[in-house]
Amino acid sequence: MQLAQTTDWLETASNVLIFGPSGTGKTHASIALGRSMIELGKRVKFLPATTLVQQLQQAKLQLQLPALLLKLDRYDLLILDDLGYVKKSEAETSVLFELIAHRYERRSLLITANQPFSQWESIFTDSMMTVAAIDRLIHHATILEMKAESFRKQAAISRSNAA
Repeated sequence: MQLAQTTDWLETASNVLIFGPSGTGKTHASIALGRSMIELGKRVKFLPATTLVQQLQQAKLQLQLPALLLKLDRYDLLILDDLGYVKKSEAETSVLFELIAHRYERRSLLITANQPFSQWESIFTDSMMTVAAIDRLIHHATILEMKAESFRKQAAISRSNAA
């Protein structure tokens, strides 16, 4: 709630990282936080991580990546949902790293992921890039861990018990 009530963390280019298993409310929380920032007058963009990575890759192929990164700077907060679904390929992870490095100490990121940092080598192509990305993200960050059973699973169980 504290993050949703002030823009101080955006003013200092801090990040929010939300971890937890599928169905525990990471996306819901990120949308709610983004909406709160909009209501407080900030510019926010929400994208599935895979969609943004595809846009970044396309821009890089067209030699327009620096321009796209500058365009994304217009947003005080960039929300990347489901980072864990980014495929481990050099093309994808290099542009993702470039985005993280570009926004570091300049603009805020909110990232949701279903894997803890210890499993991020499944996202980035090499351990040095993994360590460098994590280092930049956590330097100024609030880390939230969702510890719950999947809400979707709970709803399915309730429906089957009611039937």
